[in-house]
Amino acid sequence: MKTKLLISLLLTAGLLAACSEMNPHPMDMSQAVQSATTKADHEALAKHYEEAAKDLQLKVDEHKKLLSQYQSKSNIYGKQADSLIGHCRVLINAYEKAAEANLSMAAMHRQM
Repeated sequence: MKTKLLISLLLTAGLLAACSEMNPHPMDMSQAVQSATTKADHEALAKHYEEAAKDLQLKVDEHKKLLSQYQSKSNIYGKQADSLIGHCRVLINAYEKAAEANLSMAAMHRQM
């Protein structure tokens, strides 16, 4: 009974996190990029992209911890362990790629 409750709590927390605001940096990027003409404008964009990359890296770290938990205690999660492990791996990969893309954009704006 406790195992089912734990699993349902973890899944609920995961769903809530997935439904949360994916853009914690509300900036109209289209407008910001189009109107960037000065060094300060490009510096602001670079900082924005770096902050986004930091946030994504935090998500990578969080999911790596979850992955470790799911792997080390897969017997607790039963049949869902493989799904949870796979889900974490997919998210880790996606967040790492997004962080890299943001750092690349930051670097480009720093060169402009």
